[in-house]
Amino acid sequence: MTQPAKYLIDTNIISELRKKSKANPGVLQFFQQTAEQAAPLYLSVITIGELRRGVELIRHRGDQQQADLLENWLQTVLEDYADHILDFTVVEAQVWGKLRVPHPQNALDKQIAATALTCGLTLITRNVNDFAGTGVPTIDPFETVDGF
Repeated sequence: MTQPAKYLIDTNIISELRKKSKANPGVLQFFQQTAEQAAPLYLSVITIGELRRGVELIRHRGDQQQADLLENWLQTVLEDYADHILDFTVVEAQVWGKLRVPHPQNALDKQIAATALTCGLTLITRNVNDFAGTGVPTIDPFETVDGF
C-alpha cells in the first residue's frame, strides 16, 4: 500500500481554515481529503510565530475581544498540531542560508521552504510564487480542483 503524501501547511492556509464553513472550498476539500487519506499534516514553528504576531497586532491595536478570539483559536491550533509542529534547527538553518542567495526576499517563507525540503514535505500555500525557485513542491488549494 502506498504511503499518503505528507504536507506542510503554510500560515495563509491554516488561517483560512479558521473561517470554518466559510473557508475557500478548495481549502476545505484539501483538509477533507487529507483526513480521509490519513495524510500527515505539519506546521512550522515559523507559522506559529506568524500566527502569534497576528494575535499580538490585534491586541496592540486595542481590539481585546478579537485578540481573545484569536488567542483561543491559536491555542486550539497548538493543541491540534502539538505532535506535528516542526522545529527550525541547524539543519534547516543551513538550507535557509542557501535559499536566500541569490534571492534574499521573503526570509520567513524561505525558512518554511527549508523545513519542507529537509523533511520531504509538500507545501500547501496560497503564495506559491514566494516559494518559486526553492525546489519545494507546492500546492495551492485555492487553485486546485479535483483532488490533491
